[in-house]
Amino acid sequence: MKTTIRWTVRLILLLASILLWHGPADAHDPAGGHEHAGPSPSVGLGALIFPTSTDNAQAQAAFERGALLLHLFEYDDAAAAFREAQALQPDYVMAVWGEAMTHNHPLWNQLDEKAGREVLQKLGATPAERAAKAMDPRERAYLAAVEMLYSGEGSKVERDARYAEAMQKLAARYPDDNQAQLFHALALEGRSEGVRNVPDYLRAAEIARRIFARNPRNPGAAHYWIHGMDDPEHAEGAIEAARALSKIAPDAGHAQHMTSHIFIALGLWDDLVTANEEAARVVYAHARASGKPEIHCFHYNEWLEYGYFQQGRHGDALKLLLDCKRSGDAGLPKIRDAKEAKKTAARFAWSLPMMRATAVIESRDWNGAAVKLAMPESADAQAQALDRFVAGYAAAQRGELVGAEQSLEALDEQLATTTRSDDDPQLFDYLHIMRDDLAGLVAAKRGDMAKALELVRDAATRMDGLAFDFGPPVPVKPPHELLGELLLADDKPAAAADAFSRSLKLAPLRAQSLLGLARAQAAMDQSRDARASYAKLLEIWHAAEPDQFGLDEARNYLAAHPQE
Repeated sequence: MKTTIRWTVRLILLLASILLWHGPADAHDPAGGHEHAGPSPSVGLGALIFPTSTDNAQAQAAFERGALLLHLFEYDDAAAAFREAQALQPDYVMAVWGEAMTHNHPLWNQLDEKAGREVLQKLGATPAERAAKAMDPRERAYLAAVEMLYSGEGSKVERDARYAEAMQKLAARYPDDNQAQLFHALALEGRSEGVRNVPDYLRAAEIARRIFARNPRNPGAAHYWIHGMDDPEHAEGAIEAARALSKIAPDAGHAQHMTSHIFIALGLWDDLVTANEEAARVVYAHARASGKPEIHCFHYNEWLEYGYFQQGRHGDALKLLLDCKRSGDAGLPKIRDAKEAKKTAARFAWSLPMMRATAVIESRDWNGAAVKLAMPESADAQAQALDRFVAGYAAAQRGELVGAEQSLEALDEQLATTTRSDDDPQLFDYLHIMRDDLAGLVAAKRGDMAKALELVRDAATRMDGLAFDFGPPVPVKPPHELLGELLLADDKPAAAADAFSRSLKLAPLRAQSLLGLARAQAAMDQSRDARASYAKLLEIWHAAEPDQFGLDEARNYLAAHPQE
C-alpha cells in the first residue's frame, strides 16, 4: 500500500512539473491516457512517462533513459542505463525488468535465455522470491510477463505466445499506461517469430499509431507503427511515422535507419540513402566517443549500399563495400573485449558477404573488384550460400560454366544438409531460391531455355509463398526479375512484362526490374507505357554516374518517342 501511494505521489509530482513548465494549454491528463510531449530527461532520444515505485529521482531518470533506448532497439546502451538505475536503487524491480528485456529481440527472433535469467536472478533465485520484491501490482505484472520469456517452459514459440497474452492483459488492465500498450504491440509483432503475420502486424501498428497520437515524441510509438506496416501493400499508411522518427531520436542510429523500412517499401531511394547515411554517421560518432573502431559494414551500410545502386551511384556503392572490407580487417584486432570481438567478427563475416553479393548482382560487373574480393570464413549458412551463389552467377554470366556448376554443386550439398528451423523459418526456402536461380541461369547459358524457365518459375513460385521480408531482396537476385530477363531473351515480352511487374510488386521501383519492364513494353510497341517506365528510371537516376547501365538506353528511347 505504501509503495502504491509513493507511485501515485510521484506521478502527481511529474504532472505538476510538466504543468509548471508548459502551462495548461499544452498539458494532457495521464488519467485520460495521454503523455506529455514536453522536455525529456534523455535529450536526443525522445520523451515518455514511465512512472515506477522508486523515490530516487536519479534512478528514475536512468530507468526512463533505458526505456527510451529499449524502444529504439539500442539494446547495449539500454542495458547500461538500466544497470545504472540499479546501482542507484538496490532491488529496483523495473530496472531489472528493463535489463532482462534487452536480451529479447522479438523482431529479429532472438532471445538470449541464459543472459535473461541471470539478470532476473539479481532479484532472487526463484520467480516467487523475485515477485515478492515487486510491491506494486502493475510492476508485478510487468515482472511476471518477462519471467515467461526466460522460464524455459515449452518452446520459444509457446513462451512468446504466453508473453504476448500476458502483455495484452496488462495493457487492458492499465489502459493509461502507454508503455504497456507499446510493449503489447511489440509482443504481437514478435510472436510471429520473425515471419510477418499481417493481421498481428497491422493490429500492432494501430496500437502504436494510437499512442503516437497521445505522445508524438515517444519513439516506441513511431518505431512499432513502422514495423507493423513496412511492406509495400501497407507502407503508405506509416509514412507519417517514417517522417517523424528520425527527428524524435536524432541520437539513435536505429531511429535514423528505421525510417528507411518505409522508404524501401515505397521505392523512395533518396530518402532511404539519406536515412542510412545519417544512421551510419551516428554509429561512427558513438564508436569514436567510446574508443571503439569504426567498421563500415553491418545493417545500415548494407541498406545504404543497396540504395546507392538503385540511384545509379555504383562508384559510391563499391567504395562502401571496399571500406567495409578495409575497416573490418583493420578494426577487429583492435577490439579488446574478447566477447565483443567474437560477436563483431561474426557480424562482419555475415555483413561483408551480403554487401559483396549485392554489389555483384547490382553492378552487373562479372569481373570486377566485388567478384574478386576475399571473404572471411563464416559459420552463417546464409553467408555461405550468398558466396556460392554470386560466385556461380558471375561465372555463368562470364560463360565459365564449369565454375558455375561447381558453385551449384556446393549449393546442392548445402541444401541437402539444411532443414527448416524455428530460428530462421524461411532460410531453407531462400537457399532453394538461390539454387534454382543459379541452376536456371546455367541452363539458359547451355541453351536449354525450357529447363531454365522451369527452374526460375519454380523459384518465383516459392518466393510468392513466403511471408514478405522487409529490406533488400534476401535471395539477392529476385527470381521474378531473373525470370523476366530470361523471357525477354526468349522473345516472350508479354510474359516478361508480367514477371517484371510481379517483381516490382515485391520491390517497388527496383531499378533492374523497372528497366526490364520498360524493355518488355518497348518490345511490345507499348510506347506510352515504355516511355513512362524509362522516364521513372531517369527520375530515380537523377544523380546516376554517366556509365550507369541502362541510362543512355532510357534517354535514347525518350528522345526517339516524344510524348504524345
